[in-house]
Amino acid sequence: MTCTKKSTNICIFAFFVVFLHPQTVFYAMIEVKNLYKSFGELEVLKGVNLRVEKGEIVAIVGKSGAGKTTLLQIIGTLDRPTKGQVLIQGTDVFAMKDRDLAAFRNRHVGFIFQFHQLLPEFTALENVCIPAMIAREKESDYTARATKLLTDLGLSDRLQHKPNALSGGEKQRVAAARALMMSPDIILADEPTGSLDEKNKRELSDLLLQLRKDYGQTILLVTHDKELASMADRVIEIKDGVIG
Repeated sequence: MTCTKKSTNICIFAFFVVFLHPQTVFYAMIEVKNLYKSFGELEVLKGVNLRVEKGEIVAIVGKSGAGKTTLLQIIGTLDRPTKGQVLIQGTDVFAMKDRDLAAFRNRHVGFIFQFHQLLPEFTALENVCIPAMIAREKESDYTARATKLLTDLGLSDRLQHKPNALSGGEKQRVAAARALMMSPDIILADEPTGSLDEKNKRELSDLLLQLRKDYGQTILLVTHDKELASMADRVIEIKDGVIG
């Protein structure tokens, strides 16, 4: 580039920006590109594209069989796509080897399932500790962290209770604490109110908003619950394997 006297200052500025200042790249928290998923002859996802920014709460709605849960499981790396990419903060997760992918999932993604998926022989505290046990963290560290999470969620008097001694709402809060255990970037919730009564549905909706406020998580949820979907920043409909 040739600089005249009048453009000297501009040239100097351009030099500092282009050559001396490291380039900053801002990635979406989740980016899904041209995603396909087939089970034998059945094509469930047909070229899905989706972008979710950091700190967003996004609800995915649609009829049963539309591909909602399949999409959530692939974003959560529990299943692999037939074709396409999932990027989490710019990382192409399916370019990883299985072992690395499992470690990435444990660190960066938390799950809340419809039926809690708590281990019945473990206490509430032990259930919450499981992700840290998998990561082989120091027991005293993860026990203290799990205790704080459960206390923050109003379960300080339920630490040693097993799932069969907890109410539906309490089980879901234990599941939320387990999802938060590794301070993940993303919380994925699959029909989280599906097994709850009206009171506990409202409490879970409030809880998801509180999690975003207190912990800054990006939350992607699949639901048939119109009231739950209405609290999201965005509602996305999937129909016949395609986002409309």
